[in-house]
Amino acid sequence: MSHRLRIDLHVHTVYSGDALTQPREAVLWARKKGLQGIAITDHDTLKGALRAQAFSHRGGVLVIPGLEVESRGGHILALGITEPVRSGLSLMETLDAIREQGGLAILAHPYNVLAPRSWSPEGLRRLDAIEVVNASQLLFGISHRLAVRLARSLGKPMVAGSDAHFPEAIGKAYTLFEAEFDMDSVLEALKKGKVRPMGGRMEFSLIFRKWAIPG
Repeated sequence: MSHRLRIDLHVHTVYSGDALTQPREAVLWARKKGLQGIAITDHDTLKGALRAQAFSHRGGVLVIPGLEVESRGGHILALGITEPVRSGLSLMETLDAIREQGGLAILAHPYNVLAPRSWSPEGLRRLDAIEVVNASQLLFGISHRLAVRLARSLGKPMVAGSDAHFPEAIGKAYTLFEAEFDMDSVLEALKKGKVRPMGGRMEFSLIFRKWAIPG
């Protein structure tokens, strides 16, 4: 029987090099915010995700291992992977590397002013979902509308994440899943589009705090 699970799909820890959240804190804050799960999507490493998973059973929070991969064709959230994916590859090469591990690929904050957009129609069609709500976007309204338009044009599921770089930001945006409380069920629900983006932009004070983090 499926449940309605609230999962923040875009959370960073100190292992990203530009975040302040310890893995254990991520789990505790997710529970505090009423989330059933989080995806730890650090840059270039799975160490934060693995450490968070060690606390997940005590915290009652599902932790999905992931990465935010900086490809030349955009920032990609790779979920359900077991090995790092190298940054700097083309979009197609990045998607191939994620698929080889049986992972799913989400185009993160596609209209962030600093994110590359060297997209190809073939690459976009191979994505599993589009992040249409990213709580850390300063130009939230514009980026949200454009991302929704892109997802609809491609017929892709729409998801949300906080892009949290410190504990208080976790859960400012999240994705509502119709799934069982296990990673395989959650990822399968994402592939089938049994998801809904929730939340909005975090407070300006939190956005500016993110920019002030060294790294």
